[in-house]
Amino acid sequence: MRRLYLRIGDRVKHRRYICWGEGEVVEEKHSRMEGGLCMVRVLFDDGEERSFINDMDNELCCYYAGLRLSDDFVL
Repeated sequence: MRRLYLRIGDRVKHRRYICWGEGEVVEEKHSRMEGGLCMVRVLFDDGEERSFINDMDNELCCYYAGLRLSDDFVL
C-alpha cells in the first residue's frame, strides 16, 4: 500500500521556491501498474502548474523535495 502525502484540494508551499506562492493540488494520478508512480499536479499563485511525485515511499517524493502543507509550513 502506498503512503500518499497530498490529496486534491490541499494547500501547499515550497520551502525553496517561496516566489511560487501558495499552491493547491488540482489533480492526482495513480499508476495501476506495480511500481508505477503516484503524481499530483499543483497550481501555484504564480500561475504555473507543477507536477510532483506523491508517494512517501519514493525518495523523490514532493515532501522530501520541500513541498509542505500550508498549515505546517516552516522555513
